[in-house]
Amino acid sequence: MKKCRMCPRDCQADRTQKKGLCLVGEKAIVSEISPHFGEEACLQGIHGSGTIFFSGCNMKCVFCQNADISHTGNGVEMTPQEIADMMIRLQEERCHNINFVTPEHVVPQVVEAIVLASEKGLNIPIVYNTSAYDCLASLQLMEGLVDIYMPDFKVWNSDSAYRLLRARDYPEVARKAIMEMHRQVGFLRFSYDGLAKTGVLLRHLVMPNKHEEGADIMRWIAQSISTDTYVHIMEQYSPGGNVGKLDQGRDGIRVRYQEINRGTSQEELLYVKNEAKAAGLWRFEEIA
Repeated sequence: MKKCRMCPRDCQADRTQKKGLCLVGEKAIVSEISPHFGEEACLQGIHGSGTIFFSGCNMKCVFCQNADISHTGNGVEMTPQEIADMMIRLQEERCHNINFVTPEHVVPQVVEAIVLASEKGLNIPIVYNTSAYDCLASLQLMEGLVDIYMPDFKVWNSDSAYRLLRARDYPEVARKAIMEMHRQVGFLRFSYDGLAKTGVLLRHLVMPNKHEEGADIMRWIAQSISTDTYVHIMEQYSPGGNVGKLDQGRDGIRVRYQEINRGTSQEELLYVKNEAKAAGLWRFEEIA
C-alpha cells in the first residue's frame, strides 16, 4: 500500500498517507451492505446475494450509473475486521453468497476480510464482481479464496476503451484477467437448487453503437475460453455519468458522447445474442 500497484493503473501512490487514483486510501470505503435482489437468478436466489458495495474505482467510465459512489468515494471507511463481521451478518440473514462489488482497488483488504470471516464460520460462496480491469498479481492473491468470478467485459477496441473508460489498455488487461479467472475456478457450476457455487459468470452490457464490439467479445470467449462459458448478455444500458451533458464550444453547444446517448436497441441486443450463438456459446443467463 505504500507504493500501490494493486491494479493496472499502477499509480504507485502511498495509500497509507493519501488516496490513490481510485479515491481510496489504506482502508476500504463501503457504500452499502445488504441482501441484493438485482443480480442473476443463480446468485440472488430466494434470500438475495449478500452484496458489499465498495466506493471508489480504478475505472473512469464516462457512462457510469453509480458515479455518485464510484467517482466520489462516498461511504464509510471500514477495517477488514469490520467487513468480516458484516460478511457473517449477511450469512446470518441467509444470503446465498458474499458479493464484493468493485473490489479491484481494495484486494488486500478483501483478502484479509475473507480470511477473518472464514475463521468466524463463513461458509457461503465468495463472488468477485469486477469490471475485469484487474492485474494478474491481485487475482493470484485471490486464488483459493474466490468461488465465483463475475467479470463485466465492457468493450473490445482500445479506442473505445480510451474514450469511454479512460483506459486504452482495458481490452488487453480484461482478456488476460478473464483467462486467469477461468484458470482458477473453471466453468460455472450449480448446486441442486440452481444456485451458482463456483466458476466464471461473464457479463457483457450491450451499448448503443457498440454491438460489433459485443460480437467480437462473444467470439473471443468461444475461441479463447470455451463455448461452455456461462454468459449474461445484458440490455439495461441507459445514459449516465457524463453522457448527454452539454458543452459550450466555439462551434456552439454540443452533446457529450452523443454516440451512446440513448438506450440500446433491440436490434443491437439481438445482433450480439445471435453472434454469440453463432460462435457456439450456449450457456446463457437469458437469451431470446
